[in-house]
Amino acid sequence: MKGTSFESCQRGDFLVTALSDGNMAASLDLLSGINTADARGIQRRAGIVEPGNIHINCYLIRGRGRTLLVDAGTGGLNNAGGLLSENLDALGVAPEDVDTLLITHGHPDHIGGLLQSNGSAAYKNAALYLHPLEAEYWQDDSKLKLASERGQRNFALVRRTLQAYEHKLHFLDGNEIIPGICPVFLPGHTPGHTGFLIDSGGEKLLIWGDIVHFPHIQSAQPGVTILFDCDPAQAEDTRIRVLERVARENWLVAGMHFGRQGFAHILPVEGGYRLAYFEK
Repeated sequence: MKGTSFESCQRGDFLVTALSDGNMAASLDLLSGINTADARGIQRRAGIVEPGNIHINCYLIRGRGRTLLVDAGTGGLNNAGGLLSENLDALGVAPEDVDTLLITHGHPDHIGGLLQSNGSAAYKNAALYLHPLEAEYWQDDSKLKLASERGQRNFALVRRTLQAYEHKLHFLDGNEIIPGICPVFLPGHTPGHTGFLIDSGGEKLLIWGDIVHFPHIQSAQPGVTILFDCDPAQAEDTRIRVLERVARENWLVAGMHFGRQGFAHILPVEGGYRLAYFEK
């Protein structure tokens, strides 16, 4: 991995680095509220070569003597992603160096990398932060019984993960996690879906998790939802509200399914918004 470069941005005391976990195969047919031809056209105009693939990012936050990781990628589950560990290594960051794990939600492309192959915690020194509604959802046996076979595997993964970190598990309550970093509740994609706002030195960055899966499509047409949304109507409402706010306040944003560029501004255009990747 020698010579690997990473997209980073400084926000006050914190250096935030986008770490690619790779891609997962998907399809534009997963989207609702747009026909596939129109979705493919948006992707093509944005220069997306493989319009159905979804890229996976995680974010490393360093500053004030702390090392935090937002989401942990797939861990190679379902033949997707799995590049996070080698990218951390390329930065000289060992798993034991991470002191805090901030988890946006419990889908496998966000928590798959939290466990080692033997089921133990991959980040043995890290406290894990999660919204209580997220844990409640994945531990609900009535929801488990209604899930598909693949969905039941997701429930089992979350439960194993919570057990592995049970002695270091903390539930988000809206207060700062550390000075300068606070959770932002963004429900809909999952019940406890959460972003994290860095506010330091008068500079803001919102790591917004899965507000979008196909960034160019869902910024241009915020009403477009995806099959993975637990509550599509709530996910749409949350997306509309957060897009309006970050555009109005000119916040820098980071998304788990942005491209490798990792960071973007959201610019209003007729009928929606435009994603403008951040250039230093």
